[in-house]
Amino acid sequence: MPEHYKGRYSIQNVSKYQGDPTRVFFRSLWERQVFRFLDSNPDIESWVSEEIVVPYICKTDGKIHRYFVDLRITMTNGQTYLIEIKPKSQTAPPTPQKRKTAKYVTEVLQYVKNTSKWEAADSYAKRMGWTFQIWTEETLRGLGIRLLTA
Repeated sequence: MPEHYKGRYSIQNVSKYQGDPTRVFFRSLWERQVFRFLDSNPDIESWVSEEIVVPYICKTDGKIHRYFVDLRITMTNGQTYLIEIKPKSQTAPPTPQKRKTAKYVTEVLQYVKNTSKWEAADSYAKRMGWTFQIWTEETLRGLGIRLLTA
C-alpha cells in the first residue's frame, strides 16, 4: 500500500457523505479507491472518513491516545461498520527474529499500537451496535475494488 500517496478526495455523491465533503483526504491509493467505491455503491447509504474518534490506551506506553478510524459506513440495510484499511502484512505480528534489530523493534511496537487501537475500536463498535472490520488487499479485491499502485 503506497503510504506516500495522499490527496484530497472530491465527493461525487454529496448526499451520502455525512461529514464535511470539502475535508475528505485519502492517505493511500487504496483509500482513494475505497472512497470511489463507497461514493458510487447503491448499497451504501452513508459514509464518513476519519470522523469517528475512539480513545484507547496504548499497550506500549500506558497512555490514552485518540484513534481516528478510517471509515464509518452505513449500508442501506441499516448495518453500520467501522473500517480500518491496512495491508495484510501489517495485521499480523512481525516474525520473531534472533537479532532484535531497530527495524524489528519498530515493527513490534507498531503492531502493538495497532492492536491497541483495533481492540478499542471493536469495543466501541459493539457498544454502538456496529461492526469493526480491518480491510486488507484481499478484502478490497473481494469487493471488486481495483487496487492501484503509484
